[in-house]
Amino acid sequence: MQQTETARRAAPPSGLSPSRAGDFLTCPLLYRLRVIDKLPEPPSAAATRGTLVHAVLERLFDHPAGERTPERALELLRPQWERLLGERPELAELFPGQEPGTEGAELARWLADAEKLLAQWFRLEDPTRLEPAERELYVETVLDAGLKLRGYIDRVDVAPTGEVRLVDYKTGRAPSRDFEGKAMFQMKFYALVVWRWKGVLPKRLQLVYLGGGGDVVSYDPDEADLRAVERKLLALWETILRAVATGDFPATRNRLCDWCDHQQSCPEFGGTPPPYPLPLAVLPAARTDEDPTGDHRTSTMSKES
Repeated sequence: MQQTETARRAAPPSGLSPSRAGDFLTCPLLYRLRVIDKLPEPPSAAATRGTLVHAVLERLFDHPAGERTPERALELLRPQWERLLGERPELAELFPGQEPGTEGAELARWLADAEKLLAQWFRLEDPTRLEPAERELYVETVLDAGLKLRGYIDRVDVAPTGEVRLVDYKTGRAPSRDFEGKAMFQMKFYALVVWRWKGVLPKRLQLVYLGGGGDVVSYDPDEADLRAVERKLLALWETILRAVATGDFPATRNRLCDWCDHQQSCPEFGGTPPPYPLPLAVLPAARTDEDPTGDHRTSTMSKES
């Protein structure tokens, strides 16, 4: 029954988002289980808190500039939680044993952590001086090679002189310098989509980290940056299409394994992936070329997919 249900849900990927591209680069098996098998994952307290904080920051700009205060943000917090809970009743699993209409100690601590993240944001940015052109903007474009890119940008600011800034809120800590480039890859992805979609090259990319001591990381891209990202994504897509055709999605141990919901399906933890639900194809041999991470080595990319 489970195998039949998995096969019914399974479908080949139709494009790339920053998160799914990150999944494949981190662990191809994780990508497969999420994108192709569509295995369910239990709600995460940290991810849900991030969604809640994002919702509050989005709604805060519904109010006039003078009313965008820390107090108003806190007033929005619980109504937005109730809205999320109404849209996704499974989120109640995060706080088992709580009576309807009550606020248990665990939920109160969780909301208090969200309040701290919101307070941190007010120390990093002044919303009374911001008038976003867009919030939670869905962007999508299809590259000339046929690859569809899509995603949601938290905030788009446009200066009076026309310069565009893309902003993303992160509820975790700012990464070390060694991982800063990986974090900025998501923003370059969005910049590429906007550039190819609207013909506008964003002037600045900005990550606002609300965890830890808080930080704002900015980067000013140029056309060469975005063309390099485009080449990387096309190479990555070729690799994904080959994996889809062959069913070869190796598991890769990494620092996120301890938080993975799919250890029971992972050979690295003694598990077994479900039977591959898509038809297999015979493809030409691999070639040596530039791989999706930019290094030169033997890859599994084909010239045609």
